[in-house]
Amino acid sequence: MNIAEHWLTPDWPAPANIHAATTLRTGGVSEPPYSSLNPALHVGDLDSAVMENRRIIKNMLSLPAEPFWLNQIHSSIAVDAAITDYLPSADASYTSKPGIVCAVMTADCLPLLLCAADGARIAAIHAGWRGLLAGIIRHTVKALAKTNLLVWLGPAIGPASFEVGSEVREAFLAKSNGFANAFSRQDNGKWLADIYLLARHELTALGISQIYGGDFCTLTDQARFYSFRRDPKTGRMVSLIWRD
Repeated sequence: MNIAEHWLTPDWPAPANIHAATTLRTGGVSEPPYSSLNPALHVGDLDSAVMENRRIIKNMLSLPAEPFWLNQIHSSIAVDAAITDYLPSADASYTSKPGIVCAVMTADCLPLLLCAADGARIAAIHAGWRGLLAGIIRHTVKALAKTNLLVWLGPAIGPASFEVGSEVREAFLAKSNGFANAFSRQDNGKWLADIYLLARHELTALGISQIYGGDFCTLTDQARFYSFRRDPKTGRMVSLIWRD
């Protein structure tokens, strides 16, 4: 993993025409509790600060266009960023056109960046446990219509920090017993869930083996990442992918 001052660059063997990054919480203008590079308009931060942060992100990453923002709703909806109106209610976007920046915002949920091995198609997915259960990964992979895909799992809440109720585990097991090893029981009757392993199981079931990343914890790494569970009033990171 290559770390620039205010963003992460995925460590994956993507084609040369593929570019991707996840912003950190540093390098922006937002005041606490949103300090400092918050690009989210929906969390209560000043609009002026958010728009300046978006300008900073676009400049520091040399983005070819304004990111294609989504109104994320924990759904299974994936939209084509080339033909969809601005700010659709969805949790993934994809494109085959160069110069379009697919983007998802997170602060504990899992961002996934996908690209075809031939560099022809890309996608960005926002996956909380509800979206994973609903099939957001499967719907997006189907929309890409490519069999040879690379996937990078960006910063999300880690397996030692993500506590869920038994109803969450039961819902996943009702979908597939293969999810069982992503949960470990706690003394308080709840479960720790490994959101990275949940995603890996789904991806593997779809025939995808080139999976990278997945070794972060947004909740414990306060210096670099926003975390909604740690700080209910907070900003968001943005994970972006685009192609030449």
